[in-house]
Amino acid sequence: MKLLKPFLFVLFATSASFAQVVSQKSNSITLDLSGITPSITWMTPQTYETSVTEKLYSVKVGVKSEGKLKSADLYLNDQLVGESRGFKPAGTGYDKVIERDITLKPGDNIIKVVATSMDDITSTDMRVLKMAGTTPLASNRTDYALLFGNDEYDEWTDLFNPVKDAQTIAQELKENYGFQTEVVLNATTSEIMAKLREYAKKSYQPNDQLFIFFAGHGQFDEIFTEGYLVGKDSKVNDPGKTSYISHSTLRTVVNNIPANHIFLTLDACFGGTFDPMVARAGSRGMDDMYSDITRSEFIERRLRWKTRKYVTSGGKQYVADGKPGGHSPFARKFLQALRDYGGQDKILTLQELQGYLLNLRMEPHAGEFGDNEPGSDFVFVAR
Repeated sequence: MKLLKPFLFVLFATSASFAQVVSQKSNSITLDLSGITPSITWMTPQTYETSVTEKLYSVKVGVKSEGKLKSADLYLNDQLVGESRGFKPAGTGYDKVIERDITLKPGDNIIKVVATSMDDITSTDMRVLKMAGTTPLASNRTDYALLFGNDEYDEWTDLFNPVKDAQTIAQELKENYGFQTEVVLNATTSEIMAKLREYAKKSYQPNDQLFIFFAGHGQFDEIFTEGYLVGKDSKVNDPGKTSYISHSTLRTVVNNIPANHIFLTLDACFGGTFDPMVARAGSRGMDDMYSDITRSEFIERRLRWKTRKYVTSGGKQYVADGKPGGHSPFARKFLQALRDYGGQDKILTLQELQGYLLNLRMEPHAGEFGDNEPGSDFVFVAR
C-alpha cells in the first residue's frame, strides 16, 4: 500500500479532468471513465465554414463516449432538428451517428451538435453553412422589356393596333411589374436589328430577365419554308426576302443575347413558324411546372436554368389585328393575364400566361429555342 499512495497522487494531479477513480479490488485496478467528455466527429460538413448553393443539405456526425451516452442532438440556427432516434449497429466506431437533411436559409446557417454523457458532462461543436446563390434573386434581379410596334409601312398595308399594343403592354410592365421598358415604333428592318444588337452588347446579372415583343406584319414563304418579320421598309415584291428578318436569323440573334432568361413574343401573322417544326408540321406545348413550394422558392427554382422561351399569336396562319383603336385579340388576352397580376402569389408564369391565350380563335403557339434548359421559366412578378 505504500506504493499506491504516490501513484494516486500523480494520477489525480495529471488527469483530474478525466475524473478517473482508482479502486483496488481483488488485487487489480479499475478505471471509471464515465466522466470523460463525449467526442464529436463531423463527416459532413468537415470544415468549420462551408459555402453551398443547394437549400437541402445532408449533415452526418459521429458521437463517441468512453462511458454511457445520454443524448446527442442536432440544432440548426438554435432550433432542434428533430429527435435523434436509435443507435447505429456495432462496427461504425461511434456510439451514435446523426444523419439529417436540413433546409437552409439564405446567408449563414449555424449547425450545432450537443452531446451529453450519463453523468451530464456535455460536449458542443458547431459548423457554419453559407447559403449562396439565392439573395441576388430578390435584390439584384433586373427585368427588361424591349417592345416593337409597327403599324405604318412603306409598301405593306398599314395596321391599326400594333403601336398601341406595344405601348400599353410596356406601361403595364413598367408600372405594375417593375420592368425597365423600351418601345421602338415603326422600325425598319435595319433599325430592328440594330436595337437587338444593342441589347446583345449589354451586361446582365445571372438572374436578369429580358422580354422581347413584336407586333406587326409577318410573312411566310412556302418555297424557303421560312417565316419572316416585316419591317416598315420591307418590300411587297421581294423574292429573295432580303428586306425581311427571317425567323432563323431572329432565333440566332435572340439566343445569343447574353441575358440568362429571355422570353420572346410575336404577335404577327405566321408567328408560329418561328418554330421550324411548325413551319413543316405541328406544334409543341409548354414544360411542366412546380407546385407546393413558397413564393420565393418558386421564383428561385424557375430562374435556376437558362431560359429561351417564346409564344406567338398563331401558328402557320394569319392572325387578326383587331378593331381600330383597340387591341389585337392576342394583345387583349396578354393584357388580361398581366392585369390579373399572377393571382394570389402575384407571380405570372409562362404556363399561366398560356392559359389565358388558349381560347383564342387563332390558337397561340408556345415552345423553346436555342440554349433553353429543361425546367426553365420566365416570371412576371407583380409589385
